[in-house]
Amino acid sequence: MTDDADIDAKNDAKNDSKPEKRPPVLIIALAVLALLALGGFYFWWAYRNIESTDDAYTDGRSVVIAPRVAGVVVSLDVNDNQFVTKGQPLVHIDPRQYQIDREQAEGALETAKHQSAGLKYGADIGRKNFPAQLDQAQAQLASAKANLAKAQADYDRQRALSKQATTQQDVDAASAALKQAQAQVMLASAQVTQNSPVPQRIGETDAQVGQSKGQIEQAQAKLDQANLNLSWTVVEAPQDGWITKRNVEMGNYVAPGQQIFLIVAPEVWVTANFKESQLALMRPGHKARIRVDAYPALDLRGHVDSVQLGSGSKFSAFPVENATGNFVKVVQRVPVKIVIDSGLDPKLPLPLGISVDPEVTVK
Repeated sequence: MTDDADIDAKNDAKNDSKPEKRPPVLIIALAVLALLALGGFYFWWAYRNIESTDDAYTDGRSVVIAPRVAGVVVSLDVNDNQFVTKGQPLVHIDPRQYQIDREQAEGALETAKHQSAGLKYGADIGRKNFPAQLDQAQAQLASAKANLAKAQADYDRQRALSKQATTQQDVDAASAALKQAQAQVMLASAQVTQNSPVPQRIGETDAQVGQSKGQIEQAQAKLDQANLNLSWTVVEAPQDGWITKRNVEMGNYVAPGQQIFLIVAPEVWVTANFKESQLALMRPGHKARIRVDAYPALDLRGHVDSVQLGSGSKFSAFPVENATGNFVKVVQRVPVKIVIDSGLDPKLPLPLGISVDPEVTVK
């Protein structure tokens, strides 16, 4: 027992003589905390002026191509996803019916022109004939009045003679001549009345000439419309872009307004739906960096162009009615247009609607 006690006493004395060591776990924990603090500060410092969102996509303009006239497609000049230039023919519609319409319109125009020319000649003749006809009627009236005066004198003379100096036959002849002269005066007077409105008759012919000019204009308008319809049988590209959603084949019957193509314009931008709480410092002109999910290697640079004056829900088909009494506050998102300034690769197509992650540096 004594030996064991001596051994324990020696061991205790040896342990007491060794210096105490600080646990290394505490040092490691402090180092980790320091690194986390530095990392958090760096992250805050680097991203304190950056607003980002993953609710963003590429956007652009697409033009609906639709024929303006009906007919059968006789030629299809483009394929899917083909790049076309402004004015390039895309589709040819059977033009035969529209060529016939144009020829009919040309014939109607020529007829109207000839009719107008005839009325114009008649008006020129009328300006000379109408005054002459009035003068002629007035001269005939004067002659008829002179004949009436002579017949009246002969009749009065026959009535004044005694029965022995004349015969009943002479009296009857004088009476008949008087009545005939009176009828001639009435006839000549009526002709004068008929030919008196010379300005009105000239105006009537001028009105007919004006009416014929209107008919010419109508015929010309129909010809212009026929030429326009004929030109519309060739559907041309209104701008540069790529053919998308082709919905027509050779031999199809197409109608006016029927969608047969979409042309996507080369200009592409980003529509980013930022939360309303991210817009406090965002202004047009702020720089943006854009990452494309489809092409991770692309590093696009751009700037904020504009902020839409309304949230996405405001312009939806069924906008929210907060006045119903069951209001629940939801953070709204507002579309922001970001224009791409650089970084695009012409060899890589950038379709509309693909996901992107923009980061806007605000100040």
